[in-house]
Amino acid sequence: MSTASAPVGVALAITLILGLAGVLNADGPELYYDWKVSSSQIAPLGVAKQVILINGQFPGPLLNATTNDVVHVNVHNTLSEPFLLTWNGVQQRKNSWQDGVAGTNCPILPGQNWTYGFQMKDQIGSFFYYPSLLLQRAAGGYGPIRINNRVVIPIPFPFPRDDFDILVGDWYNADYKAMRSGLDGGRLLPEPDGILINGQGPGGASFTIQPGATYRLRISNVGLRTTINFRIQGHKLLLVEAEGSYVVKENYTSLDIHCGQSYSALLTADQPPNAAYFIVASSRFISRNLTGVATLRYAGSNAPPIGPLPDGPANYDYAFSLNQARSIRWDLAVGAARPNPQGSYHYGQIPITRTVVLRSGVAAMGNGTTRYTVNGISFVYPDTPLKLADYYKIPNVFTPGSIPDAPDGRSPATGTSVLDAHYRDFIQIVFENTEPELQSWHLNGYGVFVVGMDDGVWDKGKNSSYNLVDAVYRSTLQVYPKAWTAVLLALDNMGMWNIRSQVEDKRYLGQELYMRVKGDDPVPSYRDESPIPDNVLKCGRAASL
Repeated sequence: MSTASAPVGVALAITLILGLAGVLNADGPELYYDWKVSSSQIAPLGVAKQVILINGQFPGPLLNATTNDVVHVNVHNTLSEPFLLTWNGVQQRKNSWQDGVAGTNCPILPGQNWTYGFQMKDQIGSFFYYPSLLLQRAAGGYGPIRINNRVVIPIPFPFPRDDFDILVGDWYNADYKAMRSGLDGGRLLPEPDGILINGQGPGGASFTIQPGATYRLRISNVGLRTTINFRIQGHKLLLVEAEGSYVVKENYTSLDIHCGQSYSALLTADQPPNAAYFIVASSRFISRNLTGVATLRYAGSNAPPIGPLPDGPANYDYAFSLNQARSIRWDLAVGAARPNPQGSYHYGQIPITRTVVLRSGVAAMGNGTTRYTVNGISFVYPDTPLKLADYYKIPNVFTPGSIPDAPDGRSPATGTSVLDAHYRDFIQIVFENTEPELQSWHLNGYGVFVVGMDDGVWDKGKNSSYNLVDAVYRSTLQVYPKAWTAVLLALDNMGMWNIRSQVEDKRYLGQELYMRVKGDDPVPSYRDESPIPDNVLKCGRAASL
């Protein structure tokens, strides 16, 4: 960890969050966090740049909670720019007011603070938070999230001696403001300069383990645009969880982790003690061979790791990655956030009420710049968050249903894409990737069943190949080049939800949309959606309301 300043006090935070308690489902303990956002010159790869810190730390502090806990995070913005945090994988049940993206929240202005208040409702698992505005993600500001099982629901494996949060990701030595300026001017990002493990360059991070003990590694790819292959010299990784789902336990020698994805794997210290071993996070599917290295050290050993780094898959071996993805399956026999087995929810027997095909693409716009599209539309943000505009019925901010359910051959153009969806429908979304690069997509507010993925163009005949029994349930999914991925989801979470590319430069240049999930009642019941927070930030055309 890198330290720049001490955290601020919590007295003001406690005062501010008191008004929020009444609008949350407070059937769990309340947790209070007070975070100061600042920046400092740090050189993870030997080149100093401004890095965003949370409470003086990079990566930021752990947000450690248990199923149904109510979390209050008072964020103080001392940067010179607006700031928001989003909680990647936390579903914000009934509460898109707290989602922390530009379509739901006004930014926290420089010198100001704002308190998020949300519940970890019916979730377990490994996730992370990161800055969602202005390409600030390229400067850090990210940190781990754990949602632990309630004590009444045992975890489906022997209790580990300890948990290690491992955040891996690509890193650019360039300043994020210069990177942003380049994107604004039509210059796409080059390949990254290196790979960080917990904010440190090769050889920086170290983890100490006891011989014979088992540890839970919570691994997230927090990078901008690069798939990471993760492996540990001489050790196997027993995969147990993927973004809040317990999966069928299987040993892997290495794991492909795509942008925005998170996993838990068990590591057993079963190799000769009095030694150290390489932890490797290497780039995939780019021309440069970038490698992040950390150390796994058995207690009592001071020797460095020896031998060559463990080999990973061939750089452009997509078949390896696809087959591994298909091998990750939902464990039907165990409970997670609730005591009933995951398999008691028979998603494959629910009739599909609607199919949406979202095709990603790239287009040269009239001004000579490159933009990325979904169904021919490159997303641009209006001057008012969509959630506020919807609540206050402000006209001419967005049009529900402004993106078609399937590509319709339109000429590429910019627009504010909002998919209108009906509460409690059960739908299919097919992500089609026409580009030569792997894509990663994330849905805020939801987990989805990843029922199929393959090369080529999707058609209805592909439904017969779906896994309708034990497909993994997660919030971030990959789509291989010139390929498709199909997911099923129950629209049981009312709100305004971001669907975005997790390849950050593509999202920044338009590859995202929002899904408005509403019922038939003009004013939703508080049982279905939380009311507008008392401390809501207002901006744009909602500023004076």
